[in-house]
Amino acid sequence: MSRGCFITLEGGEGAGKSTLARALAARLSESGRAVTTTREPGGSPRAEAIRELILSGQVKDHGAFAEALMFSAARIDHIDSLIRPALERGQWVICDRFIDSTRVYQGVLGKVDAALLAELEAVTISGLMPELTLILDLDPEIGLARAARRRRPGEAIDRFEGETLAFHRKLRQAYLDIADREPRRCAVLDATLPPDELAEAAWSILRERLPTNPDP
Repeated sequence: MSRGCFITLEGGEGAGKSTLARALAARLSESGRAVTTTREPGGSPRAEAIRELILSGQVKDHGAFAEALMFSAARIDHIDSLIRPALERGQWVICDRFIDSTRVYQGVLGKVDAALLAELEAVTISGLMPELTLILDLDPEIGLARAARRRRPGEAIDRFEGETLAFHRKLRQAYLDIADREPRRCAVLDATLPPDELAEAAWSILRERLPTNPDP
């Protein structure tokens, strides 16, 4: 059995990553591929517990490097317990956020030294890189408004949605910079498109770059 393909979705708050993940999973399933969808931080019981800790803001006061360590701990468990086993079974894995989020949030915006973060990343992922990363590009004002609309009454704003507009504008540019540096892995999508059109654009890129037909 051949190894599955690993796809990650990246972008700012409210860009539509979760909706796109479901749409791509449905398309792949229709084409005969076994698919697992997951998210970061999270994706495994221990990683989900760390997610709650981070997004509640309890780690923020300890600094960006402490956050990077917590994300990395969650990622190691996520990879070991879910992502790598699924890929080895021949399944495709679609993950809402992965290494690029750490590079952007804790690296570019948190100012964690790039070399230090690269060493931490290398230990954490142990060679597991996505075959394709789709970056959903969106004006942060639109994204934050979307995120606010989906928030349930009484639900607290999470650690990152509560950052300033300037923070989110820098975040957007940081993602675009990653796409410029790694064009073979990354593709940028216009996240202002309606969900069906965005899914169609993403599917076209996926089919162009990855083998979507099942092995005989």
